[in-house]
Amino acid sequence: MNRKEFLDVKRIVIKLGTNVLRNENGDVALSRIYSYIESICKLVKSGKEVVLVTSGAVGLGKKKLSLPNTDGVALKQACAAIGQGNLMSLYEEGFDTYGVVTGQILLTQDDFSQRKKYLSLRTILNKLLEMGAVPIINQNDTVTVIEGLDDSLEQVQMCFTDNDKLSALVSSALDTDLLLILSDVDGLYDSNPKENPKAKIITELNGVSKEVMAMGTDASEGGRGGMRTKLEAARIVTRGGGRVLIANGKIPYIIDKLFNYEEYGTTFTPDEDLAEKKRWIGYSTNIIGHVIVNDGAKKAMLEKDSSLLPIGVVKIENDFKKGEVVSILDEKGVEFARGIVNYNADDCKRIIGSHSKEILNLLGFKNYDAIITRDYITIL
Repeated sequence: MNRKEFLDVKRIVIKLGTNVLRNENGDVALSRIYSYIESICKLVKSGKEVVLVTSGAVGLGKKKLSLPNTDGVALKQACAAIGQGNLMSLYEEGFDTYGVVTGQILLTQDDFSQRKKYLSLRTILNKLLEMGAVPIINQNDTVTVIEGLDDSLEQVQMCFTDNDKLSALVSSALDTDLLLILSDVDGLYDSNPKENPKAKIITELNGVSKEVMAMGTDASEGGRGGMRTKLEAARIVTRGGGRVLIANGKIPYIIDKLFNYEEYGTTFTPDEDLAEKKRWIGYSTNIIGHVIVNDGAKKAMLEKDSSLLPIGVVKIENDFKKGEVVSILDEKGVEFARGIVNYNADDCKRIIGSHSKEILNLLGFKNYDAIITRDYITIL
């Protein structure tokens, strides 16, 4: 797909990473931020809808307090509280200059994991876009659950812990055409350019395969993401039918250049078109419950799109309620799917390994033949 066709889109999410919002000294890169604002305003005035997902609050707070680091959860949250106001004031002042209205939205994992909140979020974002405003989104670091803060949450798989994944979930929720991730890297290389000077950038990929995921690297200093989290974001969006472009946000006026169809970065074209409910089940919820299945059940779900029957389940881990999303693992502990359960954890433990016709006798009631119905299973 050529760049002009790839970028012929209406609705865009743009994600700005921490390292493109500051200069080499760690100070706010004001000229670069204002160039982003100018470019986004051009897109809006050309008729496109743009959502901005931005990092930077913790870094701004750290700089304002003249701190050498942000070690410790409480200190990081305090820096976020101080820096978020500064970050938003920069954006408001910039967008006001061009007559574009903005709206601030701070999000936590529960805003996606709880279905009603998720649908409410979709509604307000769509309304802001309908009004011609630019929603400016950040993770609410001041109050969000952070791994290690609460021992009771050790078993929980959070739906996002960084803004790369957050931007993908926003894109998925809004059925956006394009997720543009601007970072301090040129795109995805065929090997690590820091170790191999002959590494070549990959210009186009269809979806994100396991082989491509293995090429991901850890976070750069000062950020929580890295190429691995960007690839995870790309996988979510491309599975939902969207497009992704990862490019170097430090290139002057990179947004203008991209939408003038200049060849920068790595593009990812969609390889699936999962329904919205399937996307939510697979990627937008916090997970605590585990259902371990035998090889026969795994094969039936993967190859025949089957429901998960009690006879195929060998073990239940952790507590969960009816209607919650659980992780589905094989007997080797590998997660391959997620789904909404028809019974709570205690009831599931009483019926596993049994035929569906035995559920009524074992529980005294029977809601469904399956522990998880096929329409509510998402293969990962």
